[in-house]
Amino acid sequence: MDFELNDEQKAMKDATRRFADEVLAPAAQGIDEADETNLELVGQLAELGYLGLTIPEEYDGAGLDTVTYAMCMEELSRGCASTALVVSINLSLIADAILKFGTDEQRQKYLPGLATGEAIGCFVLTEPEAGTDAGAVQTTAVRDGDDYVINGTKCFITNASFAKTFLVFASTDPEAGSKGLSCFIADGGTDGLKVDKRFDKLGIRGADVREVHLEDCRVPAANMLGEEGKGLKIALTVLDGGRIGIAAQAVGIAQAALDEAVKYSAERKQFGRTINKFQATQFKLADMALAVDSARLLYLRAACLKDKGDRFSVESAMAKLAASRAANYVANQAVQIHGGYGYMKEYTVERLFRDARITEIYEGTSEVQKMVISSALLQD
Repeated sequence: MDFELNDEQKAMKDATRRFADEVLAPAAQGIDEADETNLELVGQLAELGYLGLTIPEEYDGAGLDTVTYAMCMEELSRGCASTALVVSINLSLIADAILKFGTDEQRQKYLPGLATGEAIGCFVLTEPEAGTDAGAVQTTAVRDGDDYVINGTKCFITNASFAKTFLVFASTDPEAGSKGLSCFIADGGTDGLKVDKRFDKLGIRGADVREVHLEDCRVPAANMLGEEGKGLKIALTVLDGGRIGIAAQAVGIAQAALDEAVKYSAERKQFGRTINKFQATQFKLADMALAVDSARLLYLRAACLKDKGDRFSVESAMAKLAASRAANYVANQAVQIHGGYGYMKEYTVERLFRDARITEIYEGTSEVQKMVISSALLQD
């Protein structure tokens, strides 16, 4: 497998790195402290085309490949993981779903807005009693003439307060369990669609994560995505791709933590010399670098397979599992290298330590990734 980047990929990676260094990283601490999404930065990302990176040019996107998208996600996340998450959800979970399962009319209607940032998307699946077990969704959608009437409560919905394109999963046949799950595109501002409580989170504090209530929310039947009863297939398919983006995000967090540790170790003195002169520190840094690079190669492999049109479910699960582990391990070691200062909020590694934790949970917990991997190994 050839990981040599072409000129366009190199240019995008370099440009994204500069934007992350010059714009996102200086703002990241303030975003964390404010505990809210910086919509001005999201607007800049939209103007630069990041919200439409993988959306085809015919729908006003950049039409770039998954490898380029994933590398951009790593660089953006190295600067500010909270802000980068807007890009990941908009592309991996919403635009990809509409591209793969939408009608021509749905693509024409929704993809241009997603590409330009005029109609940022959110993925409305998780419920208080339905996280990993998507088949336990209790939100219902009942056909009423030319509409479906949707009722239910969703939680942990990212981008909800400023999104205009809601991908809502609801049961059209509760007795069928997971086979009765369907997917709908709901427009922001629709009567009965209410964005509510904002969650107070440990990390990724700049991400807007809320409850969404649907109370007699009427969605046109024409807005069903794919076929009735195929909602679980849609969710699992786009989550496979989403895991590549989250793996790249985790690597970005890990790389930022490694960079901070290397820099601090060259400045901090103990016993008359900088701590990077001690073998104990050197070995820590070596292990951290190994974890980062290994995870990066895994997400690149998954992205390459996706671009080729090959199956990549297992590979994306491996990438997400390894990268989230790496993010948590490297951030933890970075705090350790900083000693007591690493525990203080004025140091970047404290935020990175908190940001890393969610990567083992959202878009499929580490346990779910192990289920995907082991199921493939144990097939008859």
